[in-house]
Amino acid sequence: MSKDSPSEQEGRRLRRRDTFTLTAIALAVLLVLALSGAVTFWVALSAAIAIGALSFIYYLLVSTVSAPRVQSAPASPKAIAAGAASPAREILEQLPLPVLLVGPGGRIERANPAAHEFLGLGNESGLLSASLRQPKVLEAVSAVLQGDKARIVEYSTLAPIESHVRVHVIPLKAEEPGGYPWRALLVLADETSSKRAERMRADFLANASHELRTPLASLAGFIETLRGHARDDLAARDKFLSIMQDQTERMRRLINDLLSLSRVEMDEHVPPSGEADLAAMTQDTIDSVRPLAKPKDIRIDFEGDRNAPVIGERDQLFEIAQNLIENAIKYSEPGSRIVCDIHADIGREDIDRLTGSLGPEAGRLTIAAPGRAAGMRFAMLRVRDAGKGIERRHLPRLSERFYRVDGQKSGPKEGTGLGLAIVKHIVSRHRGGFFVESLPGEGSVFSVSIPRQVVDVTSSVG
Repeated sequence: MSKDSPSEQEGRRLRRRDTFTLTAIALAVLLVLALSGAVTFWVALSAAIAIGALSFIYYLLVSTVSAPRVQSAPASPKAIAAGAASPAREILEQLPLPVLLVGPGGRIERANPAAHEFLGLGNESGLLSASLRQPKVLEAVSAVLQGDKARIVEYSTLAPIESHVRVHVIPLKAEEPGGYPWRALLVLADETSSKRAERMRADFLANASHELRTPLASLAGFIETLRGHARDDLAARDKFLSIMQDQTERMRRLINDLLSLSRVEMDEHVPPSGEADLAAMTQDTIDSVRPLAKPKDIRIDFEGDRNAPVIGERDQLFEIAQNLIENAIKYSEPGSRIVCDIHADIGREDIDRLTGSLGPEAGRLTIAAPGRAAGMRFAMLRVRDAGKGIERRHLPRLSERFYRVDGQKSGPKEGTGLGLAIVKHIVSRHRGGFFVESLPGEGSVFSVSIPRQVVDVTSSVG
């Protein structure tokens, strides 16, 4: 049996090295997943055993099977390493968590598809600092590349969308000669949902306890009265029961709105991917709220385009229109007219014109700014009421929870003060815009712009 050539021995050594490195990376990722609770201990242990077994089999194959001899120039070590298939590599490619391997100088040497999507990496790897501008993370990577121990770093961003990320920075030592043997393995875990859930629970308890205290105290007082001296007073009993029913209905609306607001805020960082027709949804909403307008003899008219496809979640878009139209009904004068109009295809240059219809004397505020991507197109819903209008000084606080303009009551028949806050967060999730324009004595116009279907402008060129 002839002895293997030096190039074949070198090829096997490189394949064994790659097998060891990728197996170590896969096991480290499994350890991080187990410690963070993303997978159970037994699932992680089973996966680790499977990875170890497959890697051992591959190691034996690399060590015992000689590559077929061909009469050609010997392949370079890089080409041999690149052609070596590994189960660990496949596992990394399929992991839903972003994983990066960073080498000397902070250059990204390898990134799985989840990392490319999460950080917006290009086809070619570059410097980590160009894609992840977080000083704490970069400092941790720099320390690990110098042989320091593993670190866990957390960072948060508030713009354009709030997010919270935990980064596990793990040192890996490469079995190769040179002055920079250390690599940094980064595993990124998006904890935005859990952070939002914690804050939502705290906010819900605070808001619920504050807003429910009054109706609960009222109910307790009426119950005590009915059990006392008004026990046999039929007229007082009917009156008190009617008020108790109104207070109970108010508590129901409060709880429903608080739950709705919590759900919207929980998913605000995840843009919708479905399709909906803003015009058809608005017409359905008008039909559903007409009974509320009938006692005040208010007419609701639909104007504009009859079809307005957008990227969005229909139930949430319905909630936007419902809140805006119900508010218009509450604050419009009896016998007046509410106008809901749709503009199916507008650009950013059209938004200023459409949200300035009441003239230069009117107050105007952008509650949520729309997306600024090049070539972005929108559909817009505008709801104009016939109320008393809102003074300019109140506009910045309209979307605050439970904020009410002077003169607006918080009785059992009035709103909960959460409608516009819900609209704002739904619009933010859809990457749209939310605008208000009001002129005392003339009424108010609330406008919402939602991104429509993306059009491939390159297909129409040339």
